[in-house]
Amino acid sequence: MLQRLFSRRPAPRLRVLMVCMGNLCRSPMAEAVLRAKLVHAGLDTAVAVDSAGTHGHFRGSPPDPRAVASAGARGYRLEALRSRPLADADFARFDLLLAMDHQNLERLRERAPAAQQDRLQLLLPFAAQAGGGALPVDEVPDPYYGAPAAFDAALDLIEPACDGLLQHLRRQLA
Repeated sequence: MLQRLFSRRPAPRLRVLMVCMGNLCRSPMAEAVLRAKLVHAGLDTAVAVDSAGTHGHFRGSPPDPRAVASAGARGYRLEALRSRPLADADFARFDLLLAMDHQNLERLRERAPAAQQDRLQLLLPFAAQAGGGALPVDEVPDPYYGAPAAFDAALDLIEPACDGLLQHLRRQLA
């Protein structure tokens, strides 16, 4: 009994950070989708996932209720997540920093030290690795100013990208 109380989870071998502007919609949805896929694949102890925003305006705020509702309808849980701004330490702490769009990728590139530039990518190109070919777009549009259906459309892009990312992570762990 005591051993179980003091046993610790093994440290993750890989760390992934999902990044959008406010960390209210796209990056929390991507975090939740990847987290669920990692659990299903039995890789949740090997890969850690988090999310952050390039802007810190919403620090500590819960995800947008429309993101929570759209993700919840597909079985993903966002309620415990809170917005946080990207920190300088994130560039060394995470193996992959995945932006939802070109604007946020550029912000990552501006802030990242030269030694960590190779960790910065867009999320959506990973969809091609899932076997379905490349998506017709390479970034997740921001649903924040759109209708609730825009959140479903964002998830329609995020899910296959996370499938491809999961395959990529499996190869990295092998």
